[in-house]
Amino acid sequence: MTGSTSYEVAAAYMTERLRSVLLSVPQSARERLTEIRLRSGRSVSMVYPDRIRYLTAEGVIAEKPGTDCVAVTSEEISSIVNALCRYSVHSCSRELREGYFMLENGVRVGVAGTASETAERTLRDISSLNFRISRCVIGCAEAVAERVGTDSGVLICGGVNSGKTTVLRDLCRIFSDHRKCVLIDERNEISATVAGTPTNDVGLNTDVLVGTSRADGVISAIRTLSPDFVFCDEISSSEDASAIIQGHGCGVQFVATVHAGSYDELMCRRVAAELIDAGVFRYAVILAGAQAPGKVAEIRRLSHAS
Repeated sequence: MTGSTSYEVAAAYMTERLRSVLLSVPQSARERLTEIRLRSGRSVSMVYPDRIRYLTAEGVIAEKPGTDCVAVTSEEISSIVNALCRYSVHSCSRELREGYFMLENGVRVGVAGTASETAERTLRDISSLNFRISRCVIGCAEAVAERVGTDSGVLICGGVNSGKTTVLRDLCRIFSDHRKCVLIDERNEISATVAGTPTNDVGLNTDVLVGTSRADGVISAIRTLSPDFVFCDEISSSEDASAIIQGHGCGVQFVATVHAGSYDELMCRRVAAELIDAGVFRYAVILAGAQAPGKVAEIRRLSHAS
């Protein structure tokens, strides 16, 4: 699928019927799409930052579901799951246990179904799939980099679908021109690494650790890769904070994202507040929200930063 867009990657895993309709959707209707949601027995939902629309059999995006909209069958859901598993469901126990698949271009597919009763709980009887459309937006963080420089820790804050990962990825690309960077890419949605090579541009001097937890990745990077900066997405646990503080004590700078829609909300996040108090981050970048993904609402100098 070399050269394919994220939308085309998602379409490639669909049944022939769904793929044909999705590929008939005009380019203008694909541009701001964030998710394609498939639910057994219901219409295909096309999710945009500010609205949800529905797919008709003619490839038109309708405001409301109707008789002309494409309904997904349970057989189609099963067929798509088989395609996601490369036709070997038993080899995808980890994905079905964790509830998502990672595809080319960083497309993530969330899975919903019935949890098994076995000791190692996994999903069966899959009922819905959410194809999250990722985009690598080169240059979207240039203004942020000009403001904060490339020698300070940065915390990128925003709500769901606000563009946190997109901004983080582009900052990694920019910083990597002049600094040794390590990217902790737990779910492979930032670098979209295939066969050891990132398919998204994360910079010339960036080493990528895929499939490891943030905490383990930070410690491994410090011990073996001598980074100037470590980039990681969605910090949230005490283990994350402990590893980052340890790395900062070794002279490593961090750029990370956290789920917070405002500065006040940020300071209510225990892990984030702990890291700010420790002087890990000099700047907080607050994004505008889901209606304007990647748009910066505020860049704040943090008073606790060293």
